[in-house]
Amino acid sequence: MPELPEVERAAALVKLVGKGKSIRHVDTAEDTIVYSGVSHEEFAREITGRTVKDAARYGKCFFIELAGVGRMPVLHFGMTGMVEVRGQPRPQYRKKTEESSETWPPRFMKFVLHLHDEESDTVTELAFSDARRLGRIRLVTSPLTESPIADLGFDPILCMPPLGDFKKSVLKRSCPIKALLLDQSFSAGVGNYLADEILCQARIHPEQRCNTLDGEQVAALHHQVADVCRIAVEANADDDKYPEHWLFQHRWVKSTLSARLLHPTGEPATIKWITVGGRTSAYVVQLQHLPSKQAPVSHTSQDDEESDLTPLSSSDDLPVKRGRKRKVDTPQLREIQKAHGTLP
Repeated sequence: MPELPEVERAAALVKLVGKGKSIRHVDTAEDTIVYSGVSHEEFAREITGRTVKDAARYGKCFFIELAGVGRMPVLHFGMTGMVEVRGQPRPQYRKKTEESSETWPPRFMKFVLHLHDEESDTVTELAFSDARRLGRIRLVTSPLTESPIADLGFDPILCMPPLGDFKKSVLKRSCPIKALLLDQSFSAGVGNYLADEILCQARIHPEQRCNTLDGEQVAALHHQVADVCRIAVEANADDDKYPEHWLFQHRWVKSTLSARLLHPTGEPATIKWITVGGRTSAYVVQLQHLPSKQAPVSHTSQDDEESDLTPLSSSDDLPVKRGRKRKVDTPQLREIQKAHGTLP
């Protein structure tokens, strides 16, 4: 599914093709699930005629900042959402199959913005689509200070907390570390593949309890949360540009034989799968070990193992506590709020 890097790419695309252009017209499709707290007609009516000032991301959400009176769109992709521009290649989450982008509007379209450039008198069409209907389209007055973004935890790119604060936040929990990374009220934007990658690079088993991590492990985790996300964003979510030593390059094929890769010693390494935090988790057996004081789980099979740890949720976006203020307050986040006029 789209995670932080893919959503960053989408926000950049909206900004590239939309900034400074007016929304001449909006085509919408009725969907009472994807449109949240607003009808598709109300969505079109409230944003038509306004000018795109900017587009930005926080966690797995992104928003379109509009000039003029009215609310602004806050968008979430869910499992299969995407934005695309008419006449341009369709963004791919993993470049294994190339879908045709000739059909317009796209299948499962929820809205199409007709963006007018007054200088060239041209119109660019930008669509939001969602096949599985797990995405959300909202209108809010102040995206960074209202739900859903205000309910999220730190963003690893925008406001990574210092090591000391991070350590306190991790060690006070007793859940599996993989489950914590998936909790969007903790680390906004980290999804299943990013969490697995972070833990692999930090050499931490996904089932290890947070409060059993030692100082070196917490420091490694802190570094990798920021570094893995940074590398993925700099690659513009193009998996062809992800490092060859990443678990990502090897984790997708599951069969009766364990998938194999080389760890830094050059020796073969084995990938296994377990369920942690409600999600199938890949890890490298030779690199990621449970501490001896934490009893190993009983596995059901070699290629798809089940954990005896209680999953927090079956959703990638685990529930967050509503109605609370974001606790993270860093210079980076305050600069973001200042830039978008939402600094308290």
